[in-house]
Amino acid sequence: MQNNAITLLRLTLGVATLAHGLLKVFVFTVPGTVAFFESLGLPAVLAYLTILAEVGGGLALILGVYTRWVSLALVPVLLGAAWAHAGNGWVFSSEGGGWEYPVFWALALLAQAGLGGGRLVLSPRLA
Repeated sequence: MQNNAITLLRLTLGVATLAHGLLKVFVFTVPGTVAFFESLGLPAVLAYLTILAEVGGGLALILGVYTRWVSLALVPVLLGAAWAHAGNGWVFSSEGGGWEYPVFWALALLAQAGLGGGRLVLSPRLA
């Protein structure tokens, strides 16, 4: 039962991460995402790295590839999102989104890193 719960957490985090990366590509567009990052005073390269981390990391989590390492690697991305939304208040439903959701997501990724990949993983020894 516990392995099923760990697997469900991994798949949920993977799908959500992939969805956010694809949102930046297909809805906001890559140039739009770059412009948003630059409007925050961040270098354009961070937008590209964020998209790569979210799409690649989401796929890796879904497949169960290096789950612990991928989860840890995604934490800074979510803490960066929390920083970007910090001025909008706590609740993520606030205009512009608050910091509550990315912080929760970062903590869920830390939990996943501690738990491993669960079932149905491609890298069982390192999941």
